[in-house]
Amino acid sequence: MNAVLHVIGAGLAGLSCAVEARRRGLAVSLHEAAPHAGGRCRSFFDRRLNRTVDNGNHLLLSANTAVLDYCRLVGGDSALTEAPAAFPFMDLADGTRWTVRPNTGRVPWWLLAPGRRVPDVGLDAYVSLLALPPHKSETVAGRWGRNPLYRRLIEPLSTAILNTEPEKASAALLRRVLIETLGRGAAGCRPVLAPVGLGAALVDPAVEWLRGAEVSLHTSDALTRIESSGGRVCALEFQKARMPLGPQDAVVLAVPPAVAHRLLPSVAPPLDTRPILNAHFALDAPDAPPLVGVVGGLAQWLFVRPGMVSVTVSQPGPAAERPVDVLAGALWKDVVAVLGLAGKEMPPCRIIKERRATLAHSPEQEILRPGPRTPLTNLWLAGDWTDTGLPCTLEGAVRSGLWAARMVAEA
Repeated sequence: MNAVLHVIGAGLAGLSCAVEARRRGLAVSLHEAAPHAGGRCRSFFDRRLNRTVDNGNHLLLSANTAVLDYCRLVGGDSALTEAPAAFPFMDLADGTRWTVRPNTGRVPWWLLAPGRRVPDVGLDAYVSLLALPPHKSETVAGRWGRNPLYRRLIEPLSTAILNTEPEKASAALLRRVLIETLGRGAAGCRPVLAPVGLGAALVDPAVEWLRGAEVSLHTSDALTRIESSGGRVCALEFQKARMPLGPQDAVVLAVPPAVAHRLLPSVAPPLDTRPILNAHFALDAPDAPPLVGVVGGLAQWLFVRPGMVSVTVSQPGPAAERPVDVLAGALWKDVVAVLGLAGKEMPPCRIIKERRATLAHSPEQEILRPGPRTPLTNLWLAGDWTDTGLPCTLEGAVRSGLWAARMVAEA
């Protein structure tokens, strides 16, 4: 009997793991508790908006090479478009607008051009941002709270990237991301957009690719128990059936951290998470840039695509508990100010609250993130919450899936 790799979880980590494992010649069986693949990266048709919306807004950049290579492999790259490396911002407190626009090439001369950076901030503020590495225990606010860039660049980027209060967020982790993106100039900062939704680029093509590669996808069947004996997994118990494993079979557990902890409490520790709030407005704004950062409001980032404007609020705090109609009204007020829509009536809106969207990326918790290896010789972990060296992002999810698949193949 041929050895089989059982990938548990068909989110982006599980999909990338299954694709890479099959590409390396392994027989793969993919299992998903939900009725569909995609996890937090899926798209769905919303009848209220009469639009296809993403479950959550995710920003891809040209620096996210693992995701982009995965898209090209499965054929999803045709659903992506690349925009220039320009990030417009608006401060709602005083109406100031500016654009962060890194240049191409190795020399960051854009820092010397006032029209390409945060206004009224000197060059030394940027140098201190990427200069000496912070100590692993330092927080974003503790490290850069007095930096003139803090309110208009560091805090917005930290909240979006780490989804954690700057007073608790890891400065070392934020700097690592900034080096891979801003540190590379325009080469690492070009936004990669999905005009018809992330599902069409990252999920649907992968499912089709796997189907064509004779990989079975079992949905609506949650894993309830992992049986082990002799230092290895010997059986997987699903809601519908128990599945004994052969002596050469392997398992990659690519599920959310809470599920991993329930199944393997000694391997996956309990981890603190943070919510993200997304709002989707059925609105056509053809003259607006595809992405706008917002300072001083409830909204933090606006994503503009044909027929829709989406808003993201990372680490929303108490705002996440407000009624959806109150949230919609408050966010629409920010959209009106940023896009210059004074007097326009609020269009249909869909509010999506992800209660456990990402980890809380504090220095204390970063130490707890497990790597892909486990004490069980035929079991590996994958997921953006594992120790990828990145925060919980699409890039981290794909990297984790690739690493797990390569380890299984080498083993």
